Amino acid sequence: MLARHQEPIVAIATAPGRGAVGIVRVSGRNLASLIQALCGRTLRPREATYIPFADADGSPIDHGLALHFVAPHSFTGEDVLELQAHGGPVVLQLLVARCLQAAAEADPATGQPRLAGLRVAQPGEFSERAFLNDKIDLAQAEAIADLIDASTEAAARSASRSLAGDFSKEIHGLRDALIHLRMLVEATLDFPEEEIDFLLKADAQGQLNRLQAALMTVLGKARQGALLREGIKVVIAGQPNAGKSSLLNALAGAELAIVTPIAGTTRDVVQQTIQIEGVPLHVIDTAGLREGDGVDEVEQIGIARAWGQIDNADAVLFLHDLTRAGQSEYDQADADIATALKQRLPASVSVVDVWNKADAASNAQDRAGLTLSARTGEGLQQLRLQLLQQAGWQQASEGLFIARERHVQALRRVREHLAVADAHLAAQAQNLDLLAEELRLGQNALNEITGEFSADDLLGVIFSSFCIGK
Repeated sequence: MLARHQEPIVAIATAPGRGAVGIVRVSGRNLASLIQALCGRTLRPREATYIPFADADGSPIDHGLALHFVAPHSFTGEDVLELQAHGGPVVLQLLVARCLQAAAEADPATGQPRLAGLRVAQPGEFSERAFLNDKIDLAQAEAIADLIDASTEAAARSASRSLAGDFSKEIHGLRDALIHLRMLVEATLDFPEEEIDFLLKADAQGQLNRLQAALMTVLGKARQGALLREGIKVVIAGQPNAGKSSLLNALAGAELAIVTPIAGTTRDVVQQTIQIEGVPLHVIDTAGLREGDGVDEVEQIGIARAWGQIDNADAVLFLHDLTRAGQSEYDQADADIATALKQRLPASVSVVDVWNKADAASNAQDRAGLTLSARTGEGLQQLRLQLLQQAGWQQASEGLFIARERHVQALRRVREHLAVADAHLAAQAQNLDLLAEELRLGQNALNEITGEFSADDLLGVIFSSFCIGK
């Protein structure tokens, strides 16, 4: 544990801005002297007490509730003081300043500072303390931030399940089964002279097969949970006047982008996040893709930005105009765009052909892809389902938990290690040491998810993305 983790910390624990209630939180060891200075009295543990909050000269800052949580029965596992006042930013800043001032004051009984070293908390430091003091594991800590940042109801409910430990229980179950299998393999390595074949008698192959099956189930849930958290980036691309802005407006259910019959109206990127069955989709409208003498400098910048968005998309909606389909110049331009998309995008990025303006065209039949009308809404539901399918989404179950991309990557590494272990197990005694090593590496990958094995730099990256006060 780093030295800074021993220092007491203070911060505003509620969102910036004005509100009915705001909270200032202090966490550290032995807060009794600080509490006496701030509250003018001792506090009974876990009992809300209504008191005045006074400045050093006795002038009132506010009136509110004070709560004292005694270690280890607190969120951080340390002594915690919460001051609940009115939620004005100035009031809360004054309370933080008073906490810092009181901490530096000398305690009349000892002559020492009341709480030496008290400082303002860094982002995520309260949650980091909870993790370091074994109040929550790393997956649960991440679920706190995911619950705060949830953009859909499904994401919020899934983050709540992860915070309650559902995801961690799944990981611990996999880890326990893997440890048991490691024990069998290493027992065979330690006692090679024994005639009993430990692995055969204990059905090591069957255990490994069941472990792999359970892993695939958890990996499938984690993929779905990562989709709930991250969503997918969908870029609408195509020639000018194909109806890209109209499609964005139709999907969002609001007039977000300007729609006119003038080519080149959209000059910059317009983005809106929508949700389909709880999955956030970040839909991006871009400038029409075209070349020629009629393209001015500003539109060229817009087209360059459009290609930049396309290059980073999870899925691309290639929008075609049915009313112009069959015109040689238009068809050639579409073919050029299709070629460019194929050259620029990796195979993992799906390109969905969407034929727009079905309400105004007579040639809407026999087109490969989806046919719709952004103006009337015809075909929009099929497009929404197609987007979910392209993202790999399956109907969410009640037991779905939130997950992050790092969790998915860790589980994929476990899958790879178990696959290699399966091959070594088939070779029996010749490769048992290699089998044991693959199982150990698989266990390490599982431990990275919950934090039993995590590098300090990984922790720094994770907690730095939290808001201050959490």
